[in-house]
Amino acid sequence: MKRIYTWGAQPALRNVTLADLRAGKGNRKFTQVKVSIEDEAAAAAESDIDMIVCTSPTVDAVRRGNNTNFLTATIAFQNFPTETDVLREAFRVLTLGADAILTPRNLDIVTMLAKEDIPVMGHLGLVPRKSTWTGGLRAVGKTAKEAIALFDKIRQLEDAGAALVEVEVVPGPVMAEISKRTGLITISLGSGSGADVMYLFMEDLTGENPDPPRHARAFGDLARLQKQIQEERINAITAFQQAASNGQFPGADETVSIEPAELESFLMKLDQ
Repeated sequence: MKRIYTWGAQPALRNVTLADLRAGKGNRKFTQVKVSIEDEAAAAAESDIDMIVCTSPTVDAVRRGNNTNFLTATIAFQNFPTETDVLREAFRVLTLGADAILTPRNLDIVTMLAKEDIPVMGHLGLVPRKSTWTGGLRAVGKTAKEAIALFDKIRQLEDAGAALVEVEVVPGPVMAEISKRTGLITISLGSGSGADVMYLFMEDLTGENPDPPRHARAFGDLARLQKQIQEERINAITAFQQAASNGQFPGADETVSIEPAELESFLMKLDQ
């Protein structure tokens, strides 16, 4: 663990720092998972995962569950539209313990954040919210023209001051070659093993998602457990309804008693 100070000027420990990621580029593989709630964050803390990602509104909950993993907070398009909104939200979540900011916004916003020495993660390749530009949800970079255009965007992102980039659904060989030629820490979401960081969503790797994307692999079977929980929930509600209907619930142990003399006095007063 490395000792750091957060942007809120609080001492903290981190398993990985940005300096570690840069030193490890090309030398080792890092891992990253998206978390949404405190329990997921706590599970990540108990594992050997290197990095976690969450949306900016959930940073507080995530940090309650995990105060050691390198955390990137995503600032959504729709909730923070202006540069001022983005900067204010960035400082808010950094103060809460985030270590980096993920934004798929324009290069001016990347530069604005980078000028404040904020580690910025860009998002290129398939950006689902921008998929109308690519004709829908599909792989990006399967032609030489598209692959070169992607590389140009990577270079522009690096020139704008970004430190990391999530690259989504790009051919593995393209990702591998690009990663060799950029100083950015490259993060693969469905883009093969040639990037610096391997990334999956929690619901995909735990087997919770009933319709996972092609690039994901389930390493668990939470769907089975959730089905079992739902079955137990239904059984319990049904049993309660039946017990209440036939007079078996509540029983003597589940009902507050009263001394016989007090009950008799109460009944006498009712009849007066």
